[in-house]
Amino acid sequence: MILFLLFIYGIIIGSFLNVVGLRVPLKKSIVTPRSACPKCGHQLKAHELIPVVSYIIQRGKCRGCQSRISPIYPTFELLTGILFATAPLVIGWSGELLVALSLISMFMIIIVSDIHYMLIPDKILIWFAGIFLLERILWPLSPWWDSILGAVTGFSLLLLIAVVSKGGMGGGDVKLYALLGLVLGFKLVLLSFFLSTLYGAVIGGLALLFKIVKRRQPIPFGPFIAAGTLTAYYWGTEIIDFYLRFLNNGN
Repeated sequence: MILFLLFIYGIIIGSFLNVVGLRVPLKKSIVTPRSACPKCGHQLKAHELIPVVSYIIQRGKCRGCQSRISPIYPTFELLTGILFATAPLVIGWSGELLVALSLISMFMIIIVSDIHYMLIPDKILIWFAGIFLLERILWPLSPWWDSILGAVTGFSLLLLIAVVSKGGMGGGDVKLYALLGLVLGFKLVLLSFFLSTLYGAVIGGLALLFKIVKRRQPIPFGPFIAAGTLTAYYWGTEIIDFYLRFLNNGN
């Protein structure tokens, strides 16, 4: 029952996070004006704003002009609900669960923003920096200084790549990895970057192969950072231990 409530809560929060990801990069208020159809300007009433349910009832169409509503909205609402509900199954029922839910929330905003605008807003990073700093004070890593080392490593690594690649890595990614280092610590932030790059290379390669994207077409890196980071955060210790055992057996 608690997991179901977390799922419902996640869907509702996901709807709000979607609005934040769409409006903050444009420097718009997340409160006003009310959500409206981007085609005809029809302002959505309360019964048209029920996460996922309204999309299904309206068959994915605007009540005003019957134009198609992007499936991105219900997809991200459902994804947030699923991630919220599954987090305690991996993390357990402890203070660290709040860190996990905060991390998921930040990533949902970043993914929406990065997909639509190829931008990770500083305002979002600053806001979550305060949240993660407080959470790591209340529920520190062991040893406690691993958060500091992780933040310095994440920032330095991405900054070095950005300089060497002459802009191949955006400033938002550099700041984001400093923040992720604070949450993950030294080892896991390195694993996060490795997995994010791996996911990006595999999925980007498949997208090129099937001509979903064109060669040299920019691809938002935010979704891959989210996938790589959550993998490292949830199962990073097990992945590292498995890799070390594999090396020892090989020798």
